[in-house]
Amino acid sequence: MESAQVSPASSRLRNAAFAPIGDEGRAELVETRLLQAISSGAFIEGERLPSENELSQLFGVALVTVREALGTLRHRGLIDTKRGRGGGSFVRSSPGVVEEVNTRALMAMPRVALADLGVHYEVIVAACAEYACLRATEDELDVVQRVLVDARDLPPGPWRRRITDVQLELAALSQSVRLTSEHVRVQTEFTPLLALQDAQVEQRHLTHDSLLAQIEATREGDVAKAREVVRASVRSSVRWLGGLRTELQGDSASEQLRATLERYRGQSGTASFTGEAA
Repeated sequence: MESAQVSPASSRLRNAAFAPIGDEGRAELVETRLLQAISSGAFIEGERLPSENELSQLFGVALVTVREALGTLRHRGLIDTKRGRGGGSFVRSSPGVVEEVNTRALMAMPRVALADLGVHYEVIVAACAEYACLRATEDELDVVQRVLVDARDLPPGPWRRRITDVQLELAALSQSVRLTSEHVRVQTEFTPLLALQDAQVEQRHLTHDSLLAQIEATREGDVAKAREVVRASVRSSVRWLGGLRTELQGDSASEQLRATLERYRGQSGTASFTGEAA
């Protein structure tokens, strides 16, 4: 089946990022969508974004709106624009900038909104996991597991992209177009926040081991176990993020944010950490 071939997560994330905006087509919304695409790994360092005309058509907004959004991303150090033949807007090598953007997004998110996003993500992932238990084949699971095992010791950036591939492929094994599409949409929103954990090796291994357990539960057709694994993993991440959000309140300068983030990563531990309740 097609889902046995692990395709780049970026293709699904890009489709979600470029869903038409319609009448709400303000530059801020275009900027947010592009920022999510870069933060989630749908576009990586040095990669060219679609042209201004293509973005205008994809988002269903005016060309001037796209140009305004791209100008803001340039000012924030996230993209470079080259004119002439072979030109366009390219993603910059800016992991520190992306991390700061994601950190500020977490700070700006109300605690209740973070918890609600976690609940939404948990429900969708658990539903996909349930139907994957009923529909996935051994061959499909073998392919996904190989990708996951090979990713364990990758550096944070490549690791997050590979893990997102695995998460989306597991969702696709549900064989539900609606559930998979919703998973992609919520994943696009949640992944930039989840990536804040990635500099901590223990957190990466916790996520990795949880996905291995989910694959094994799926292989056994154990719906209850698959749902429980998903539930525990998502809630652990939301608690971690909630605790980080609390620590960050009051910080404003970039140096303060980085110092708080590094301190929190050093003290928070893994699954035993208890931050704000999900």
